[in-house]
Amino acid sequence: MENDYLNLLLKIGENPNREGLKKTPARAAKAFSFMTQGYRQTVSEIINEAVFETDNDEMVIVKDIELFSLCEHHLLPFFGKCHVAYLPKGKVIGLSKVARIVDMFSRRLQIQETLTTEIASAIMSATQAIGCGVVIEARHLCMMMRGVAKQNSVMTTSCMLGSFRSNLATRSEFLNLISKPPCF
Repeated sequence: MENDYLNLLLKIGENPNREGLKKTPARAAKAFSFMTQGYRQTVSEIINEAVFETDNDEMVIVKDIELFSLCEHHLLPFFGKCHVAYLPKGKVIGLSKVARIVDMFSRRLQIQETLTTEIASAIMSATQAIGCGVVIEARHLCMMMRGVAKQNSVMTTSCMLGSFRSNLATRSEFLNLISKPPCF
């Protein structure tokens, strides 16, 4: 990958031997590898047996999970917040595992619509929940710094599974709770 970045610098007419660029191919390759590490991870490795039995059947919400991903169309970043909720059915997942699942799927070339569905499906599968809802709000540099160049647009996607899809009250509770500001 380092050679590919070196060739990219040459193709745009840069001098890869100038001081500021001497180590750029190595740094860029390392950064790109980090930003796409989700391809080298699995949900089962991330969860690592952190699914616990519970009597709780009330909604569990983890909101405002920061996410960064790369648009599969332009390889430009998109970033924002992810809100995840599920209704347990005898099992809950470790709190940090929700954020790690968001990171795993975010660190792949993506479109936001697919990312939202992948997260919801993974949480639903891991917990065997009655339902799961995921909402992502993100800004896309492919829309901000090129093309239409709109700086203030935010894309919102949602995926509702199980009772979040079939029960309007459950869906409304989730959407209402994620719209409230933090209490601290």
